[in-house]
Amino acid sequence: MDVLPLLLLVAGSAAVAGAARRTPVPAPLLLVAVGLAVSYVPGVPDYTLDPKIVLPLLLPPLLYTSATDSSYLDLRAQFRPVALLSVGYVLFATVAVGWAAYVLIPGMPLTAALVLGAVVAPPDAVAATAVARRVGLPSRITTILQGESLLNDATAITAYKVAVAAVVGEGATWAGGIREFLLAAVGGVGVGLVLMAPLHWLRTHLTEPLLQNTLSLLIPFVAYGVAEQLHASGVLAVVVVALYLGHRAWEVDFATRLQEEAVWKMVAFILESAVFALIGLQLPVVLKGLGGYEGAKATWYAVALFLVVVLARFVWVYPATFLPRALSARIREREEDPTWRGAMVTSWAGMRGVVSLAIAFSIPTVHDGHPFPQRNLILFLTFTTVIGTLVVQGLTLPPLIGLLKFPGRDRQAETLAEANAQAQASRAAESRLDELLSDERNALPPPLADRLRTVLERRRNAVWERLGQVNPVTGESVDDTYRRLSREMIGAEREVFVRLRDHRYIDDEMLRALLRRLDLEEAAAYREAG
Repeated sequence: MDVLPLLLLVAGSAAVAGAARRTPVPAPLLLVAVGLAVSYVPGVPDYTLDPKIVLPLLLPPLLYTSATDSSYLDLRAQFRPVALLSVGYVLFATVAVGWAAYVLIPGMPLTAALVLGAVVAPPDAVAATAVARRVGLPSRITTILQGESLLNDATAITAYKVAVAAVVGEGATWAGGIREFLLAAVGGVGVGLVLMAPLHWLRTHLTEPLLQNTLSLLIPFVAYGVAEQLHASGVLAVVVVALYLGHRAWEVDFATRLQEEAVWKMVAFILESAVFALIGLQLPVVLKGLGGYEGAKATWYAVALFLVVVLARFVWVYPATFLPRALSARIREREEDPTWRGAMVTSWAGMRGVVSLAIAFSIPTVHDGHPFPQRNLILFLTFTTVIGTLVVQGLTLPPLIGLLKFPGRDRQAETLAEANAQAQASRAAESRLDELLSDERNALPPPLADRLRTVLERRRNAVWERLGQVNPVTGESVDDTYRRLSREMIGAEREVFVRLRDHRYIDDEMLRALLRRLDLEEAAAYREAG
C-alpha cells in the first residue's frame, strides 16, 4: 500500500473517532458507517484487507492493550463463564451457523459451510465493552464480555484451520481437529508462561524509559510470533503475557508507566479507529466477486444467516448461564447469582468485527488447481453479518441496557472504599517516613521533612474531600477548586520559564527540563485530586 492512502486512512479514521465522542453513537459504528459511505466516493483507494497484515500486525497490539487493561483477578473469578463463551460458544456457533448455511444455500458443501461458521463465530467485544463502560454495566458482565473477546479469536482461528483442511482434502478428522485445538491452546498458553517472567524481568531491570517502552511495543509481536512459529496459538500467548505484565505493572519504574500509558492509549486509538473504518471500506471489494449470487437471493442468505447468528447466541448463553448453577451446588456457593438481565445483555452483545473479515479474506482462492467452493459468497455473508451485528445490535444495545434498568454504581461507596485504602497506605507511608528520619543518614532540614508530611496528608485527605460540599459561588467541589488553582499556579510558572528562554536567560534544553518537571507536578496534582 502506498504511503498516502495509509496516511489518509489513519487521519480520517482518527478524525471520525474524535467526532464520535461528541455524539451518542459509539465510535465503532460511526466509523463503519463512514467507511461504507466513503468506499463509493470516486478516487478513494482500494483498501483490501490483507490477513497477512491484520492478523500478525494489528491483532497482537489490540489484544495486548486490552489484556493489560483487564484484571487478572476478575478474569480468574469469572473463568467458567468466560471459558463457556470463548470456547464453548465459538464451537457451538461454528457448527450451528455452518449447518444452517449448508441447509439454506443449495450446493454449498458442509465443509465449506463450517468454514463460514468458524469465520463468523467469534464476537468482537470492543464496541460492547465500550458501551458497557459508558452506561455503567455491572463489572461482572463487563469482565465476562472482555474476557470472551480476549480468548475467542484463538478458538475461531483453530476451528477455521481445521475446516479449511477438510475442504481442501487434507484428511481432517474430528479427532485430528480436537488434537490440533488442544495443541494450539496448550502451546499458546505454554509459550505465554515461558515468556512472561523473562519479559517482566527485562521490564524491571532496564533503567532507560525509552528502552523499556520500546520493549513494551515489541512484546505482543514477540509473543505472537514465537507461538505461531511453533504452530501454537499466538492469541493465547499474547493474552497470557499481557495479563501477567498488567498484573505486575506496579513493579515497573514510574516514568515507564507514565510513558507507556500514553503510548498505548495512542496506539489503541489509532488501530481501533483504522480497523473499524476498514470494515466499512470492504464493501466494493466484497461485491466485486459476488457473481451469480447478487440480488434478492444474496439478500435472503444474508438476512437468514444474520438471524441464525443472533439466535444461536441466545440458545447458548441462557442454558450456559443458568444450567451449571442448577446442577452444581459448588457453583452456587462460589459464584453470585446471575440474572436474566445479565444474560440478555450478554446474548445481545455479540457484534462481529475485523477478525472475522480478516479470517474470511485468508481463505485460499484455489488449492491444487481447484477453486475454493463458494469463497466469494462466504466473503459476502461474513461482511453482511459483521455489518448487521454492528449496526443492529450496536445501535440497540445502549437503549436495551437502559430499558433493563441495571442498578447503578454506588459512587459514594466506591469513594469511601478508596478513601479507606488511601488511609491505610498513608499510615504505612508515615510509619516508614518516621523510621527513615530516625536514621541520621537520612537527616533532613525540618522544612523538607514537613513538606513530605504535608504531601502525604494532602494525598490522604484528597479522596475524603470529594464527599465534601459544593462551593455555593462557583459550583465547584473542593477537589475541582484544588485542581484549578494548581493548574493556574503551574501555568504562571510556565509563562515565566518561557519568557526567560525568549530573553536568552536560559536555553531551550533547560526550558524543556523545567517544563517536564512542571508537567509531572501537574499530572501528580491531577491524579492526587482524583
